[in-house]
Amino acid sequence: MRWRSDLGLAVLSVVVGLFFLADEQPERPVLDVLVGLLAVAAVLVARRRWTVPIAVGLVPLMIVSTLSMGPAAVVLAVVARHRRWPTTLAVVGLHLFLLIGAFTAVASHDPEYPVAIVAVVAIDAAVVASGKLVRSQQLLVESWRVRAREAEEGQRLRVEEARHAERERIAREMHDVLAHRISLLAVHAGALEVRRSAPAEERRAAGVIRESAYAALEDLREVIGLLRNDDTEADRPQPTLADVPSLVEQSREAGTAVTLERPEFTAAAEGAGRHVYRVVQEGLTNARKHAPGAPVRVVLAERNGGLAVEITNPFGAANGAPLPGAGSGLIGLGERMELLGGTLEHGRTSSGEFRLCAWVPERAP
Repeated sequence: MRWRSDLGLAVLSVVVGLFFLADEQPERPVLDVLVGLLAVAAVLVARRRWTVPIAVGLVPLMIVSTLSMGPAAVVLAVVARHRRWPTTLAVVGLHLFLLIGAFTAVASHDPEYPVAIVAVVAIDAAVVASGKLVRSQQLLVESWRVRAREAEEGQRLRVEEARHAERERIAREMHDVLAHRISLLAVHAGALEVRRSAPAEERRAAGVIRESAYAALEDLREVIGLLRNDDTEADRPQPTLADVPSLVEQSREAGTAVTLERPEFTAAAEGAGRHVYRVVQEGLTNARKHAPGAPVRVVLAERNGGLAVEITNPFGAANGAPLPGAGSGLIGLGERMELLGGTLEHGRTSSGEFRLCAWVPERAP
């Protein structure tokens, strides 16, 4: 691509130079052409470095070579492309001053003198305008690239924030679950410790277990307490699989036609209930946002040693306008499933429905 630009500048420089050379009869044509070709090469160098010095240096060459008047004019486009207006106007002013001065000294009484002056000014104005046009286009494209990078960075930060929030949410839920289990362990160890029929060694071991369980509870509260600052919902009881019907009922009361298929589950499936609750909650929320008034179908089933949930709804709103969303909820669910060892799939189906499907292992913490 760069060689094409170089070739275009070289051809343009020669064409403009021949325009000035057409009415001239140089005494030393070979020297004129050699100097002109040297000026063309200087224009190509000016595209990459020493733009202003080369542009200023080409101005005196017009006295020696008529052909170099073309490169001297074209290099103004290079200056206009790479430099600001003050620098560009200074170089153009120097070029016009010397060129008009030379024409005035040599052919001020020529009938074509005014036409030549107008032609020189027009050529300089054209090349400067083309250079500034290219510069403005480059600046516009660069601004678009900056905005695109900022948008990508903003999206990355939103994704990271959603993942971090989901990890904190899982950690808070884990506190309630583990605290309950460790409390049961401490109670049973305490009962074994005071049992008189148990051997002394077993009672001492039970005492160690009880003390360790209480210490673990204290450590757990201290660590998780950092995540519960400014969290008004942290002390609420965690939802279970049995709370899914009430969640569906709340959506029905809000005007969403929800169909729930929920068979009987084994006791092992209850361990994954709170995670399934979060999936159903996010699925119903997305349906209300992006397809208000559309019917929603929720299917729960035990599958492959875990609990599967599938939520489908027609793509688009049945009535009203869909609400905007950042997609952070689905990102959080994906983070949750990844940490639990489950799976999450979502997207538009071939039948025109939006499908959210998740699988949670039964022994999910």
